[in-house]
Amino acid sequence: MASFLSGILSIFSGGSRAEAPAAPAVEPQIHGDCMIFATPLREGNQLRLAGRIEKEVGGEVLVRNFIRADVFTSMDEAVDCTFRKARQIIDQNGPSLFADGEKSRSA
Repeated sequence: MASFLSGILSIFSGGSRAEAPAAPAVEPQIHGDCMIFATPLREGNQLRLAGRIEKEVGGEVLVRNFIRADVFTSMDEAVDCTFRKARQIIDQNGPSLFADGEKSRSA
């Protein structure tokens, strides 16, 4: 049970189970006043949904990273779902996503 929980925690905390971002680089998308970057993580033969949302506030770029449990076998599908999830995060949180002023944190 403990190893199962530590595995789950490492997935969401960016621990050892999550590997380097999968290549190739994908062009970012703009949604509202935010820039979305799709950075799926390769885990064996699968790609985990992961990305970041950036917004310039007061001359400083604030970053919100996110990793979700969803996994895909296709890079195109992983990227499409990452952009969709990021738009959902932005729309659901609105201005509060960056209201704390933290330079970088998980969303």
